[in-house]
Amino acid sequence: MSTPKPKNPKKSHPQKKDQKQELLEYKKQAEENLAGWQRAKADFVNYKRDQEKYLEEFRKYASEDVIVKLLPTIDNFELATKHLPKDLENSDWAKGIVCIKNQFDNFLKEVGIEEIKAVGEKFDPNLFESVGEEKSDKEEGTIISEIQKGYRMFGKVVRAGKVKVAGKK
Repeated sequence: MSTPKPKNPKKSHPQKKDQKQELLEYKKQAEENLAGWQRAKADFVNYKRDQEKYLEEFRKYASEDVIVKLLPTIDNFELATKHLPKDLENSDWAKGIVCIKNQFDNFLKEVGIEEIKAVGEKFDPNLFESVGEEKSDKEEGTIISEIQKGYRMFGKVVRAGKVKVAGKK
């Protein structure tokens, strides 16, 4: 009988070499899949955050159209209280009108609407619409009278104020 030859430990079996290569490929594929999953997860987290911001902005301005349509009514209540006849000032009817106007004012504050201060301010075309120019002792470009109030909603102009501006002396 012949004795088996000792195997050379340095030489690897071709099947083992293929298995190692295959294992390395699977490991590489698993790492790529993990990295892809992590990117997808991060993208989804960012998407959710962006959607929450979008919905918050949507909720914030969803009522803008309705409020803009209410502004002429609020203007009329303002005019009614300014031009209230002296003999009616203490009547229950007049007090009711003033109460309704105050309720509208409070409502506007609650929904984030604020008046844009006009008289005495420098004219800014982003905030105001000039409907005329008059000679005045005020500096040129200063607003001297307000024809219609302007309003902002959370900093965004929802209606520009209509104003008259001081012109050249």
